[in-house]
Amino acid sequence: MTSNKRLMKELGEITTNPPQGCIITPPTEDMFTWDVTMDGPSDSVYAGGKYHIQIVLPKEYPFKPPVLSFKTKIYHPNVSNDERGAMCLGMLKAEEWKPPNKIAEVLKLVRAVLAAPQPDDAVETGIAEQFKNDRKSFDKVAKEWVGKYAK
Repeated sequence: MTSNKRLMKELGEITTNPPQGCIITPPTEDMFTWDVTMDGPSDSVYAGGKYHIQIVLPKEYPFKPPVLSFKTKIYHPNVSNDERGAMCLGMLKAEEWKPPNKIAEVLKLVRAVLAAPQPDDAVETGIAEQFKNDRKSFDKVAKEWVGKYAK
């Protein structure tokens, strides 16, 4: 049960000292499912938005990466536009994940990618193209989605 010890330790650390702009709701029943509310970074088109993110930790955590999904719709090239809301992050890929990585680091990276989308590593290629080629339209739609889904 080393993963449970590790989970409890990480949960304690992250609850008392959460990454900037994140509120972690401690799990009540399932230790492997964490709920996070993340503020859109103030210097981004997502400013003013609140995003519900669910983190599901595999039973093999920390040896396998957590699965992160946006439960709040977001117009972003690195987040899938379906009910999964999967985010494309290098460190969450099985071949790049390292056991010393922690959830707090994952959340910091998520916020960094919200502030600075990575269109070359996109899940939503259409949004990535718009981000690269018509930034004004991208910003407009992203802000509309903040008002529609993330308030």
